[in-house]
Amino acid sequence: MTEGPSQPQPLGVERTPTGNDRVDAVLARLADAGHLDASGHLEVYEDVHAGLRDALGALDRQPGPSGPTRPYDNRS
Repeated sequence: MTEGPSQPQPLGVERTPTGNDRVDAVLARLADAGHLDASGHLEVYEDVHAGLRDALGALDRQPGPSGPTRPYDNRS
């Protein structure tokens, strides 16, 4: 009978950069899960989820164009 590896092994899944430094940094944290037992995965996934949620929320907080976007939106 062949035994499996005695230590957790990384999956070797390649990650394509998104072009957003903040998102890429958060996603890089997923590599930590490959070195942990399954019991440690939840903490990593929760960290990544929170980081992605924060990055997405930051997009909503970025200032947009000032003033009306259509001329008829400027009502007095």
